[in-house]
Amino acid sequence: MSIRPSDATFALATDLDGTFLGGTEEDRSALYDWIEARRDSVSLIFVSGRDPEFIHALCSDNWVPWPDYVIGDVGTTVARVDRHEDGSRTLTNLPELEREIAARWSDSGTQVRTALANARGLTEQKTDFRYRVSYDLDPAGFDDAACEVVSGMGLDWLISDNRYFDVLPRGISKGPTLERFITAFGMSRGRVLVAGDTLNDLSMFKTGLNGAVVGGAEQALLDATQNIASARKCKAIGAAGIMEAIAAFNLHPDANGETK
Repeated sequence: MSIRPSDATFALATDLDGTFLGGTEEDRSALYDWIEARRDSVSLIFVSGRDPEFIHALCSDNWVPWPDYVIGDVGTTVARVDRHEDGSRTLTNLPELEREIAARWSDSGTQVRTALANARGLTEQKTDFRYRVSYDLDPAGFDDAACEVVSGMGLDWLISDNRYFDVLPRGISKGPTLERFITAFGMSRGRVLVAGDTLNDLSMFKTGLNGAVVGGAEQALLDATQNIASARKCKAIGAAGIMEAIAAFNLHPDANGETK
């Protein structure tokens, strides 16, 4: 049984690519081992643009720790990770936390695909997302008129890492969904650390939660978080940056990183 986020001494709400999965293999192993040795006091939440199927495959190799919960698809999916008697895991969506997301999306997928079918510089990702449509972006050929088209439909758009273009329900992204998650589980905000490295993580830092802008982050995120006092600009890259921030914010009695 996973620890409830409200019972955790510390909760890590982290992006994956470039963040939890970033840095050297040694640095990642150090963070992963630190977490696994403290699963009775640390709650792990993946807050990612990745879909649940990707996360299930990623963690099934038994090296990357299984999260307790997933806020996936750029904040449009919320799921619990259930462990079964045979050791297998499944991800179970949480309808009570997805209800508002679904309502704001209102089956807009077909409309979005039609409206952006000929948009320059965008190539649709073929993953069957439920409450988003995502594209690979060619910055050299991109026509930002697509942004106006999306806004005119009452939806939000998001460009990250200068190569992804996401269409999302209005007001839905990683940060707002994490805020609802924290409220639903009665978590202490002061014991939460958010971590990320690209612009699709910006909304997490705008929550005012303790934040780790890990080393190696894209310059656009560094610029956008310049005046957010709670967002620490970590020197260490990826996973090591997360460990740096845990210690800097003193978020766990074992924040020095030593294993038990």
